[in-house]
Amino acid sequence: MTDDLFEVEEPPPGAAAGDGRHTIVLRLHVQPGAGRAAVAGRHGDALHVRVAPPPADGRANSAAAALVADLLDVAPSAVEFVSGHKSRAKRVRVAGVALEVARAAIAGAIDRSQVASGRTRASGGRPGR
Repeated sequence: MTDDLFEVEEPPPGAAAGDGRHTIVLRLHVQPGAGRAAVAGRHGDALHVRVAPPPADGRANSAAAALVADLLDVAPSAVEFVSGHKSRAKRVRVAGVALEVARAAIAGAIDRSQVASGRTRASGGRPGR
């Protein structure tokens, strides 16, 4: 289940409702300096992402925001850091997300990361079992 990785923000009073789009706050654990950008699975109650740039001059943050935007199929301008600018533990606000699309995209990325690393649900998430 991916619902523990993000919170859904309530729309502001008077906002138009019914388009199926929401604003979520997604918890990330960012690993800078990786070979390539990818979702690496879960890290507690956060989505573990790897990005290539080092954490200098906000480059890792920019890469993490671009990865989240691509994953959730939103414009990069829809991703905004809420906290953790200088920490691996970050919270990003993503506007204009359909919840079912977000759940499916995050779950699919986590599943793909487990297959790539040799971990599966059948093996209890541990390689070699």
